[in-house]
Amino acid sequence: MLLEVDAVGRSFGGVQAVQSASFGVAPGEVHGLIGPNGAGKTTLLNLISGLVRPTQGTIQLRGRRLDGLPPHRVAALGVTRTFQNIRLFPELSALENVIVGAHRTRRAPLWPRLLFAPTAAREERAVRARAAALLERVGLAERAGERSANLSYGEQRRVEIARALAADPAVLLLDEPTAGMSRGEVEAIARLIRDVAREGRAVLLVEHNLELVMGVCDRITVLDFGKVLADGTPAEVRADPAVIAAYLGSDA
Repeated sequence: MLLEVDAVGRSFGGVQAVQSASFGVAPGEVHGLIGPNGAGKTTLLNLISGLVRPTQGTIQLRGRRLDGLPPHRVAALGVTRTFQNIRLFPELSALENVIVGAHRTRRAPLWPRLLFAPTAAREERAVRARAAALLERVGLAERAGERSANLSYGEQRRVEIARALAADPAVLLLDEPTAGMSRGEVEAIARLIRDVAREGRAVLLVEHNLELVMGVCDRITVLDFGKVLADGTPAEVRADPAVIAAYLGSDA
């Protein structure tokens, strides 16, 4: 496994948000993380990305411990993410937001960049070209120069995905990436997710759109009240009585 979550838990006061959660995500795999509201899905992404520290368990990337590291160290090791609540720089253009995501891949030191040294200038041109290519990949090439604050909700989500990819991650964490999107936009994001996985990256997807999850994921982990309720292929999860009960009630 590329990403391994082993018996991870997190409590907030007397509330156990995540309880002994364990699963793994392989290279080239799209792994869904689903569950009812309040199941602990976003908390688990926060634990993996370093925004929150676990109170128990371990999180490893290629066998290296991530738990306890600050977010910038986790990102530098190859884990990037989008957020349930969009976190773009509203006054920057779409292109500039994506360029920000490429920060960890830059090699030129700060002073040569400030002085427009030739090596730094070449790197700047390469970064801008890659950022433009990523915007084209998410269908926003014509909006590259637009202030992010002026973009629609769905367009802002696509800029976030492009920014996360700009860091060239090994693991991409997506938190509700299709919220606020039209059906056509959702289908385009589904194709993008599969393409990202085919590049050998691991994708961990939190999503309420179960049609998308069942169609794009190789494996799915179901959370309920912070515990892993089920783990398996989409067909296995869809037929699991415990999953049906958690979503629809035991009578169903």
